[in-house]
Amino acid sequence: MGTHSHHHDYNFSEQFVFTGKAKTLSLAAIVVGIVAIAIGLLSSDHITVERTYANLLLMGYYFTCVCAAGGFFLALQYVTQSGWSSGMIRIPQAMASVLPIASLILLVITATGLFSHNLYHHWYAEGLTDPDSPNYDALVAGKAAFLNAPGFLIRQVVFMGAYSICSWLLAKYSYNEDLDGGLNSYKKSFKLSALFLVIFGFTTPIWSFDTIMSLEAHWFSTMFGWYNFAALWVSGLCVITLIIILLKKSGYLAWVNENHLHDLGKLIFGFSIFWTYVWFAQFMLIWYANIPEETVYFYKRWEPEYKTLFWINLFVNFVVPILALMDRDTKRKMNTLMAVCIVLLLGHWLDYYIMIMPGTVEVHRGFGWIELGTALGFIGLFTFLVLNKLGKHALAPAKHPFLEESLHHQI
Repeated sequence: MGTHSHHHDYNFSEQFVFTGKAKTLSLAAIVVGIVAIAIGLLSSDHITVERTYANLLLMGYYFTCVCAAGGFFLALQYVTQSGWSSGMIRIPQAMASVLPIASLILLVITATGLFSHNLYHHWYAEGLTDPDSPNYDALVAGKAAFLNAPGFLIRQVVFMGAYSICSWLLAKYSYNEDLDGGLNSYKKSFKLSALFLVIFGFTTPIWSFDTIMSLEAHWFSTMFGWYNFAALWVSGLCVITLIIILLKKSGYLAWVNENHLHDLGKLIFGFSIFWTYVWFAQFMLIWYANIPEETVYFYKRWEPEYKTLFWINLFVNFVVPILALMDRDTKRKMNTLMAVCIVLLLGHWLDYYIMIMPGTVEVHRGFGWIELGTALGFIGLFTFLVLNKLGKHALAPAKHPFLEESLHHQI
């Protein structure tokens, strides 16, 4: 392994230049997305508007989850005092820096979805909690202490605000470290990370209960929060890996090697198994107990329109990483890892699609320009914001106390 410094071998001041094809394509995708969303929302057909809004929620939530995963990745590295990842920490930092914007977009989507587009009509509609109303729903009334508009919006603001502030500060401390050196910024990051992980761990399940599970307010699952966390974490890891591979292919990040990719591959592999474990446990217990208010969730997803997608979801997010990443060598091959990351990101889009669509769009069948346009718009926006942020600082945290360990990382 060697202990002498390799600093002179690498250009740690190199900066990513965000121009050319990447910039043009991301801006073009944003335009396509805006046009598709505008046509969908201005449509005279009620179902089209409903479907557009459901897709906005899907992509807004996905976008926020991936950025939050960037913040979570940073916090995890600081709290565990990991050195292996320090050379590539700029990528999750760029994602974490974009979280405030993603959170704001999601907040606008959920608030408008609540008040004007009836996304949350299962619990937020006239007379549901009034015993004298013909619309009275005893189950929803029983949950009204938690499921009410002010509580819902306050939790959204507090949770996403906390994630955004912590993530943004973690990125800021690291950029300051490059200027000031010393251990001051690292110690601040360590303390903040410990706090952030406690907040994130306790509140992400509630955040997913509010944003996604309450779309079908009669149904509940105590595993749903961890199921969503697993999807968030796998998606975030895939995006981090994908950006690193694309940067390496463009000649950047010479100090990140196959050993780092191997570790990222192991994390993706391991947490894909964890996602499947929670998926199966949730499904198995509900199937076995056979309680009507629980089984209705899966019954909907076993209708002919969704059943094929339901099983494709499991295949893509479980079988593909098992077959592709089981072998040591495949985790060290950039092209294989890149292909798996792309497949898994599509797979988790499908996962969110199956969580959201059956409860929000009653007569929604199939894919079309709305799904494609909305997804493209958000992918373009994410790419533009993250790569723009990435281009503002050196790609290596030159004064990170553990950088030397990352340069010598070998497994």
